Amino acid sequence: MGDRFGRYSKYIIQERALPDVRDGLKPVQRRILYSMYSNGNTYDKHFRKSAKTVGDVIGQLHPHGDSSVYDAMVRLSQDWKLRHVLVEMHGNNGSIDNDPPAAMRYTEAKLSQLSEQILRDIHKDTVDFVQNYDDTEMEPMVLPARFPNLLVNGSTGISAGYATDIPPHNLAEVI
Repeated sequence: MGDRFGRYSKYIIQERALPDVRDGLKPVQRRILYSMYSNGNTYDKHFRKSAKTVGDVIGQLHPHGDSSVYDAMVRLSQDWKLRHVLVEMHGNNGSIDNDPPAAMRYTEAKLSQLSEQILRDIHKDTVDFVQNYDDTEMEPMVLPARFPNLLVNGSTGISAGYATDIPPHNLAEVI
């Protein structure tokens, strides 16, 4: 039993709770950005309903509950949690006082302009792709970030025996 729990907790730590240093993203965040990019939901286009993006992510890349995907997408749009937001959102996306965001059917989102720098060269063999959860599509292992997103936006995460709390840094000072 102890060995199995150890392997499971290691998986959770590596796959969900802590960001990958190469792109500074947790898997759910990476899947949200990649799905929005693949579906043309970029900064230069119109906003789309958040529920559509969440449905696309769940159906194609991340077979978990819709609330975890929506919560991660909302966090990517909150300028009090990230120094540079990666998702722009219309509607109530919560508040610094911990008020909850509006339901996903009431908000709209698209990638921010800075997200383009994280995804720009994705189709130029810059990163490896792996099969998704049901082997029907390919998804990137990491995104080809052109700036150190982990340092710029920081990260917070906790898991079995591990935690991370990396503060955000100024983009101009990091590059």
